[in-house]
Amino acid sequence: MKPVRTELQNLRTRGLDTKSTLEIVRLLNREDARVAAAVKRELSNIARAVDAIVASLRNGGRLFYVGAGTSGRLAVLDASEIPPTYGTPPEMVQAFIAGGDKALTQAVEGAEDSVENGARVLARAQVTKRDVVVGIAASGTTPYVLGAIEWAKKRGCVTIGITSNRDSPLARAVKVAITPRTGPEPIAGSTRMKAGTSQKMVLNMLSTASMVRLGRVYDNWMMRVALTNQKLRKRGSRILQEAAGVSVSTAEHVLRQSGHNMPAAFVMLKTGASVSDAKKRLVASQGHLRQAIEMQSTQRGKGLRTRGK
Repeated sequence: MKPVRTELQNLRTRGLDTKSTLEIVRLLNREDARVAAAVKRELSNIARAVDAIVASLRNGGRLFYVGAGTSGRLAVLDASEIPPTYGTPPEMVQAFIAGGDKALTQAVEGAEDSVENGARVLARAQVTKRDVVVGIAASGTTPYVLGAIEWAKKRGCVTIGITSNRDSPLARAVKVAITPRTGPEPIAGSTRMKAGTSQKMVLNMLSTASMVRLGRVYDNWMMRVALTNQKLRKRGSRILQEAAGVSVSTAEHVLRQSGHNMPAAFVMLKTGASVSDAKKRLVASQGHLRQAIEMQSTQRGKGLRTRGK
């Protein structure tokens, strides 16, 4: 078989084992510098993918990532950090890695070769046409990922692929293909390097931009961070203080009033609303912070309406 581009030898790093330590890290850094440019060329496709994800999540759908090896580990990392960062329910963004949890810390040989297992994990999760499925594979040929994508397509899901090989089966199979051409790795075939870095960047963009579009960020403030330890409680108080332009004592007082509900506390600080009214605004706006702030109570207290409408 003709090797895919990510498996070829990189001519720029030949003789790597004869270099000094400084020369080695310089070469690696130069190769890494090419990744951002490769991702930049895919921004229009990334934006298309974000719009599809946002439409799904607004309609009660979910986002699923599927990958193997490095791709799967990066997917699990991204999915696991969404709830504490943006206050989402854990089922909203989920990730599956070939070989299951064991594969997060060690190689599970052969796990990625099963088309059936890729389909099976989505079936168990009861994926429906309202959901979005993202397949991640540097080569674009991983059977586990392709099995998941084919199953999702049959259910009418929007499918997205992230791969470094534009002409791969994965890129051809999905509705939206994101294909940063990172080229041969510094160490031939070690796609945990540039290809993995590009996947991390793309996943960051997909999840972050989706959460911003859903209004789970105000300005560029992380307004839904989980206040689960002392450091994060201090961070939450500081964010409220700076974003609302109030004193530390005021921010902490309102945060306590809200039951340490950061979004509600912020709406209270920005509008003067009561705890109850702030929470009603958030429900009415589907959690969209800016929209919740722009709403105002009707004078007769029969609900909420958007200012100016």
